[in-house]
Amino acid sequence: MASPGIEVELLGKGHSDLGEVAPEIKASERRTAVAIADLEWREMEGDDCEFRYGDGTNEAQDNDFPTVERSRLQEMLSLLGLETYQVQKLSLQDSLQISFDSMKNWAPQVPKDLPWNFLRKLQALNADARNTTMVLDVLPDARPVEKESQMEEEIIYWDPADDLAADIYSFSELPTPDTPVNPLDLLCALLISADSFLQQEIVLKMALCQFALPLVLPDSENHYHTFLLWAMRGIVRTWWSQPQRGVGSFREDSVVLSRAPAFAFVRMDVSSNSKSQLLNAVLSPGHRQWDCFWHRDLNLGTNAREISDGLVEISWFFPSGREDLDIFPEPVTFLNLRGDIGSHWLQFKLLTEISSAVFILTDNISKKEYKLLYSMKESTTKYYFILSPYRGKRNTNLRFLNKLIPVLKIDHSHVLVKVSSTDSDSFVKRIRAIVGNVLRAPCRRVSVEDMAHAARKLGLKVDEDCEECQKAKDRMERITRKIKDSDAYRRDELRLQGDPWRKAAQVEKEFCQLQWAVDPPEKHRAELRRRLLELRMQQNSHDPSSGVQEFISGISSPSLSEKQYFLRWMEWGLARVAQPRLRQPPETLLTLRPKHGGATDLGEPLWPEPLGVEHFLREMGQFYEAESCLVEAGRLPAGQRRFAHFPGLASELLLTGLPLELIDGSTLSMPIRWVTGLLKELHVRLERRSRLVVLSTLGVPGTGKSTLLNTMFGLRFATGKSCSPQGAFMQLITVAEGFSQDLGCDHILVIDSGGLIGGALTSAGDRFELEASLATLLMGLSNVTVISLAETKDIPAAILHAFLRLEKTGHMPNYQFVYQNLHDVSVPGPRPRDKRQLLDPPGDLSRAAAQMEKQSDGFRALAGLAFCDPEKQHIWHIPGLWHGAPPMAAVSLAYSEAIFELKRCLLENIRNGLSNQNKNIQQLIELVRRL
Repeated sequence: MASPGIEVELLGKGHSDLGEVAPEIKASERRTAVAIADLEWREMEGDDCEFRYGDGTNEAQDNDFPTVERSRLQEMLSLLGLETYQVQKLSLQDSLQISFDSMKNWAPQVPKDLPWNFLRKLQALNADARNTTMVLDVLPDARPVEKESQMEEEIIYWDPADDLAADIYSFSELPTPDTPVNPLDLLCALLISADSFLQQEIVLKMALCQFALPLVLPDSENHYHTFLLWAMRGIVRTWWSQPQRGVGSFREDSVVLSRAPAFAFVRMDVSSNSKSQLLNAVLSPGHRQWDCFWHRDLNLGTNAREISDGLVEISWFFPSGREDLDIFPEPVTFLNLRGDIGSHWLQFKLLTEISSAVFILTDNISKKEYKLLYSMKESTTKYYFILSPYRGKRNTNLRFLNKLIPVLKIDHSHVLVKVSSTDSDSFVKRIRAIVGNVLRAPCRRVSVEDMAHAARKLGLKVDEDCEECQKAKDRMERITRKIKDSDAYRRDELRLQGDPWRKAAQVEKEFCQLQWAVDPPEKHRAELRRRLLELRMQQNSHDPSSGVQEFISGISSPSLSEKQYFLRWMEWGLARVAQPRLRQPPETLLTLRPKHGGATDLGEPLWPEPLGVEHFLREMGQFYEAESCLVEAGRLPAGQRRFAHFPGLASELLLTGLPLELIDGSTLSMPIRWVTGLLKELHVRLERRSRLVVLSTLGVPGTGKSTLLNTMFGLRFATGKSCSPQGAFMQLITVAEGFSQDLGCDHILVIDSGGLIGGALTSAGDRFELEASLATLLMGLSNVTVISLAETKDIPAAILHAFLRLEKTGHMPNYQFVYQNLHDVSVPGPRPRDKRQLLDPPGDLSRAAAQMEKQSDGFRALAGLAFCDPEKQHIWHIPGLWHGAPPMAAVSLAYSEAIFELKRCLLENIRNGLSNQNKNIQQLIELVRRL
């Protein structure tokens, strides 16, 4: 029995076979018309057909594209100044260098400025990063460029075997220096020119900005598309998980590993409706639309795409647990193919294999499109058609739709008509209802890893499959498969970090305090020295465990890429096997502020310190410390040292951008021999470029210190109490050689104090004294110190204590007080504050700090301190981080702009010499020893 036909009322007249060319059809699709015209549909038995090219090969075998296509990519790379990065790829460290451009909010003037402007804005999490508008000098004879929607163009078909074809094709207009570049072309060109780690950073920052992410990167030159699995690895999202039965809870997982239903939106031939606008409307709660997918109505959205057709983008919806905001009850994946499915059959085939449903936007269904869809008859994916009533041929469309009923197993509910000139809320609700119905029924759920597996089967290249990446992954798995319980692993495999290290750290603190005593008893000094040597001999009697040896082999690899791959794999692998146990539900995961706005007791942390890479480096540091101590005491000949090369390995990691531990988070002490040995090796490797400025941050945990530094300089400090270690970490930033003379330094050493400062005067005096000493140490090492506050009066007592101590020494770094709006993440602007609040008389904390320091005037006001000079102090009000409610919130544009201004001010102060005198690494080593 024949299936019932589809009757859809299509408004307007029919058009010619070519139809009207919508503005969405991009220049590169017109150029690839030659390839489509070369397709042969060979009828098989019955109604079966096979999709073949004119030379008899199928789509997976085709590698022969016209020479002019190869040059188009090269022309775009040359236009953007990226052609030099095709052999030696652009690295993450290259993009993070401090230069003249870091101090000014400049606008690109020529196309070669665009990649660097994009990277700078993306590093700062700027929501305008995708805007490629250039500031051009207007020439007297310049005429305005016609918009694509105002131009009438024809699709010309010709025989590619004809010599004339190449000549006609070569006249296709390439972008010129005064022609704006489509943002998607810029993104593709930059990803093609970047190494794996810069690609990963770009994608991670795009995710924080809530931009759609590149999933399949097209290569129009070699027709060898890349699935970006590795680039997605670093993205972790938190969402509200509501089981069918039971209590909901927050869940945190990698987007690469979590499974969700996927819905693809594609275009077939011509469509007057925009996929990207429709997707944005579906993803946006309420009436506030977020432009996740770049579309034609945005600035430069109608500019011709030259190399980005075939790009597949991905985005997600994540529920927050709020009924007024949650469009869907569970995470949902959305995919968007740029370009026509006929020109990008391989990508379309991938989408049909991984999606629960595919929405096809088109104005015309011709015989060619019908046969293309007929080849998908074995697919179990649901198909939905979105048509326009004003374009296309009504009768022809209906005839082919009726033929597709038994093939694609569709009915009238699978065909929707959208009026392109009307922003119809009802149509968006209908799309959401379809998605919701699919979610409620049994449907395919896939992770990004599952998608990569399907991509491999279709012959796509997966970025993670390179030899160095896989060798590093195998090494990581050899380490992590032995970790069943984090506490047991630390006790059995990281043996030097237990009681021996805590006892040795305590003895060294007592020994250090004796050095400042007026008349220390020699007997007590000798006893401390004896106990320390016993503990160090006990440590030195151990050999590195198999896991530590494997780790050392990983960071000793002669291949820099393999070493970097290994460290990233270790971070993710340890995060998967050593999830911290929560003592209470994470009520404040959506904010950066502790529950009551108060202090966190570091003696009993709310979040147990998770096992991380720093624990393996800490173990290496203890082997070096123990051995060095015995050599200094004459208990071990220098020629028998086994671990003397460890600081060199660590210094190489610092140079590649890995944050290294300066103050041990478990004992809250500095392993002095390890740190000075590391700095010495760093001095050797930097040779003449060893002038340093030290910038540190201090403040109560949860005030956004690490996020601030990461946004300002593109650093990698851990954020969030669930994953942040308690120690202080340092990371090195390179100053471009052309700017170092002007700035007065070659590198900036950034120190993040993490969770060292508790923020309240605890009942344990020893604990407070320890915090105050650590604050004094970090501020004493610094040229510039940023004090991060949740309230302008809420200066932790330990920091006040450090101020009083440093004032005596005359070493007062340049201070910047930063108040971050953490009260309401949905409010973009800052709460009004008055500078005078910092100058008010001190409260109980400052009184206690003054008492402990035994100031003669006891309770003197903070205004009397040098750092509170009203004419010199710098107080910054930083707006809230999020615009909207997480997890679907984007970073606030106001936050990004305020952070940039703070960065510009810090660099200006360094350049003008307002910070304390810059130092070289040797001077820093001496300062570490003295402090």
